[in-house]
Amino acid sequence: MKQEYCTSTQHPRWFGLAVQALAVMSQENVNTACPSIELAKYLQSEPSLLRRILSVLAKEGFIEPREGRAGGYHLKKPAESIRLVDVYDAFRPGSRLCFGIEETAGTHPLGRQMKCALGKITKEMDSSMREVLSKYTIADIANESESKI
Repeated sequence: MKQEYCTSTQHPRWFGLAVQALAVMSQENVNTACPSIELAKYLQSEPSLLRRILSVLAKEGFIEPREGRAGGYHLKKPAESIRLVDVYDAFRPGSRLCFGIEETAGTHPLGRQMKCALGKITKEMDSSMREVLSKYTIADIANESESKI
């Protein structure tokens, strides 16, 4: 798997890695912390990228870091109470999921019209995405992959 570096929390890969990391942590014993380096190896991700993702999850109250020799991260909330839409929101503050669709329109008259039309579509896409993500929790994801984790 190709490792990616990114600096913005708007990168679509962050959400997927966050969900996977939370699912792995949900499978761990409550008294056991998952070190970021082990999570990164397990998820085949670049460790510094995963630490940035974990810092967002900690800031948003999903996980709690434990320092020291037996340090790492553990869920702060039950996996059943962490909805995917809440994780999505943590990585998309104040923006819609459009992945640059609107930005493809130029500044010429047709481009401005297209930007307006594409804006309506991306708002609807975001609404649909949020509706779907509201139906699932980290526990649902972990249960789906339980035999594989």
